[in-house]
Amino acid sequence: MSLTYHRTVALDEVSLRLDPGVTGLLGPNGAGKTTLLRVLATAIRPDQGTLTVLDDDPGSVRGRTAVRRKLGYLPQSPGFHPGFTAFEFVDYVAILREHTHRAARHQEVRRVLAAVGLSDVRGKRIRALSGGMRQRVALAAALVDDPGFLVLDEPTVGLDPEQRIRFRELIAEAGEDRTVLLSTHQTEDVAMLCRRVVVLAHGRIEFDGTPAELAEQAAGRVWASTAREPAALAGWRTGTGEFRNLGDPPDGARLLEPTLEDGYLLTLGGLPTKEDA
Repeated sequence: MSLTYHRTVALDEVSLRLDPGVTGLLGPNGAGKTTLLRVLATAIRPDQGTLTVLDDDPGSVRGRTAVRRKLGYLPQSPGFHPGFTAFEFVDYVAILREHTHRAARHQEVRRVLAAVGLSDVRGKRIRALSGGMRQRVALAAALVDDPGFLVLDEPTVGLDPEQRIRFRELIAEAGEDRTVLLSTHQTEDVAMLCRRVVVLAHGRIEFDGTPAELAEQAAGRVWASTAREPAALAGWRTGTGEFRNLGDPPDGARLLEPTLEDGYLLTLGGLPTKEDA
């Protein structure tokens, strides 16, 4: 499928099939990640191509409604009303999802808040919650009705290490029995959580495989040196005082074990440019 904004190609013939489990979506700013997620969440339509989500076609009103009933979406910037309590916010989302029976709806709200570990603070106002707790409230809202497809846009951004670990646990658990698409800049989250990783750049899929296969893209192209290597595509001084370099190593270079981040950077051609950053 393809999509163009004011002559800017946001998605360029993207072809993707998602299976149960957690799939990571990596790419620099402006790569088209959020656009792809918004298309899958039925917020916008592609200009060309076909799209099927959970066996329904969101191109029709009936299909779009059916998809939305079975999909959970956590956008990069959830639209919280700071005066709402955690319970009230998730309850509001449940109302939008056509929960008309009050008792059953409140039972579902309590269930998803418990699932993300927020039962004890469900009466607190959003503005009084930490960043990590707010993200969990947003995830609880996305989990209403136990959706078969969960779309997460940068869910761990701004979280401290402890909060990120807790969030990883929740995402991993969610991916045990449903399809989860996780868009992130955190290669560590992908390495820890995902069975599959897709790299998007300039609206095109540049890589689609396992995290181990992405790391393997950098095999033989990562080396250590005692000084900065001008010919390297990317290089930085590590905590040991040595430089870690990516690119074509000189003869006799001491090669290093590649990581997923190394493979990702080399797939992009090195460090992002100022225009991509």
